[in-house]
Parts: sequence; structure tokens; C-alpha cells
Amino acid sequence: MTVNATDAAVAPALLQSAWDALRAHPALLLSPAGAACLAFAAHLCFSAPFLLLELLGERAPWIDRYRIGRGAQAEDPRRWFRCLERIAYKYTVAVLPFAALLQLLARRSAEEYRAAPPLFRALSECFACLLVFDTLFFIAHYVVHGNPWLYQKFHRSHHVNRDTFALAAQDSSIEELLFQQVLAVSSAKLVGCHPMSEIFFHLLNIWLAVEDHCGYDFPWARHRLLPCFGGPPFHQAHHQHFRGNYAPYFRHWDLIFGTSLPTCMEISSTSDFTQQALAD
Repeated sequence: MTVNATDAAVAPALLQSAWDALRAHPALLLSPAGAACLAFAAHLCFSAPFLLLELLGERAPWIDRYRIGRGAQAEDPRRWFRCLERIAYKYTVAVLPFAALLQLLARRSAEEYRAAPPLFRALSECFACLLVFDTLFFIAHYVVHGNPWLYQKFHRSHHVNRDTFALAAQDSSIEELLFQQVLAVSSAKLVGCHPMSEIFFHLLNIWLAVEDHCGYDFPWARHRLLPCFGGPPFHQAHHQHFRGNYAPYFRHWDLIFGTSLPTCMEISSTSDFTQQALAD
């Protein structure tokens, strides 16, 4: 889907300037391993603030009270460094080479897209990619949990972390990490979006995965502002029960198929309501 001259006229100047800067460095834009390196760096950057929150937890009780997981595992900061070691190894031996292969097979010329996408188009394409990815991931996740062999072979290592934390978003088996790469690239392909919209989608996809695993339920979190999203309590319930809440971001598929689990936040609200009713 090539952007035409009309699109160029309505593309925001900031987007166009950013896209021109990317097009001026085709080696960076089209580097076979560039996307995977960017994904790894983004994952670390997005996770870093949550590591800082955990380190400040004991000194700042107002932060610690928003933590969801309070098991013994959640109190061990060394889990971050063990997790980082595992992820770095898997990226080095498998994810980076595989991402290079994917990008070589799907290489596109930046000259095909001289103009940046209009803002509305970039946002709508990014949202469409999220919906497609969420659907594909729900199907795969549901199937894996329903098959003991697939679960043990591909997904069990991700559930080692019952109390989730930000870095654990990519603490999975090599096979699962590669499969997630395929799902993300396939989602962008199915939508047929502009390369810049695809970059936004991949970055947003990483951030949402980090936030889902962060282990904090802040009042300004996306699931409190937009109930269609699951958020950290939704995904924490999945890690605690090893079933249900299979969709990564939205709630509609789990509600439709009856696999939605109540979160600790919803259980607490129900308990408070029951206690108030009994008191009355």
C-alpha cells in the first residue's frame, strides 16, 4: 500500500521529518538485524522504570502498595538479572538470526514510500495490527494450554514466573520467541500498513507486553482508563492459575469463549461489596 501525493499533503510535519530521517539512512531502516536489535533495546528501556520502582519499593511504600504479586519470588531482585541473562542468550543464538532472515525475505525499498502516513492512518493501521495480533495470539495461546505436549515443549518456561515483572515479557522458550516474531510480522503483513505504522506497532506491542507483565496496578493504567484492555491484573491471573485470560491485550475473545478469569482487583471489589451488603 503505497502512500500517494495526497497523503503527503496531509501527513504531519513531525511524522514526515522522522520518516525522511529514516529514509536518509537506508542501512538503518533496512538492516537485516536492525529490527530485532531495536526490539531488544526497546524491551530493556521499557522495563527499566519498573526495575527502578522495585528497587525503591521498600523506601517508597506508596509505590509498593500498587504491586500485584507479593510472593517470595516477587521479593527477589536477582530474578531480573537471571532473566536478562536468559533473554540475551536466546536473542543472540536464535532471535537475531531469525529476524535477519525474516527481514531479508520481506525486504521492501524505502523508495516505495516517499511520504509518511497521515496521523489518522498511522494510528488506525497500528490499532488494526494490534487487533490482528491479539486474535492470532489468543488462538495459539489457547491451543498450547490445551495440549500438554505443546505446553511443556514451548510455553512452560514462560510460566516459571508466577509473580510477573516487566522483563519477563520475553522470558520464553526460543521456539515461542520466534513464533511471536512471526505473529507480529504476519499481523503487519495482513494489515498491509506503511513501514512507519509497522514500526509504531512493534514498539507499542513491546510496551503493552512489558506493561502486562509489570506486576503493578496503577490507577492510571490503560485497563482502568479503557476497560476493553486486560492489563497487568488480567495477565497476572493467567500466570497464577496457568489457564484462562489467553488474549494478550484485549478482553473480548476471553469473554466470548468463556475463558475470562476474575482479576485480583475484581475479586477485591466483589469482596468489598459483599461485606458492605452483609453489614447493611
